[in-house]
Amino acid sequence: MFVKNKMTANPFTISPDQTVPEAHEIMTVNGVKRLPVMKNGKLVGVVSKEDILQASPSNATTFSMGEITYLLSKMKVSKIMNKNTITISSSALLEEAAILMRDNNVGFLPVVDDEKLVGIITETNIFDSFIELLGFREPGTRLTVEAKDEPGIMANLTGIIGEFGANITHVAVYRGANGKSSVVIGINSLNTSEMEKSIESHGYKIQYKLQNK
Repeated sequence: MFVKNKMTANPFTISPDQTVPEAHEIMTVNGVKRLPVMKNGKLVGVVSKEDILQASPSNATTFSMGEITYLLSKMKVSKIMNKNTITISSSALLEEAAILMRDNNVGFLPVVDDEKLVGIITETNIFDSFIELLGFREPGTRLTVEAKDEPGIMANLTGIIGEFGANITHVAVYRGANGKSSVVIGINSLNTSEMEKSIESHGYKIQYKLQNK
């Protein structure tokens, strides 16, 4: 799946010349944690709620509350935004976005094509895609089968399931130790008892069964 399939298009943005209170208001009203900062149609940074909190004086400051409010009201977004913004293209895979977020410890990536901001992708989008990819919420049965990590295993398993006229909707493989893997198979049926017996009669072990009605 590609970033363009799960990104949020036309995200809320802000100018570097706008104030910190304005940024905070946009985030609060629209329920977002971060804003791409745009100048002359180009992305120049990102500002987050965390940036705003860090810019606020601590309780130990000698400033009065009125002075703090005044200082923040005049502070520009350009003073607190992150200018070293990591971006991704809409044609990249979601896995690439997940790796970028993980490696750089960020939960958000602006999506940029030909120097134009076209959307944003967040860790929530990645989590939702993971759930969708594995079919956790779809009706049917998910069997986790222990199998040897060797050629022909997937063909064998799908052949067994095919004998019962069931449709495989999702497949995932988690490689383990000792040359064995856990194969997660989503099936569009709740009646899998005989199928499970057949799978185990072929030397496989069913580790877990989850059903959604």
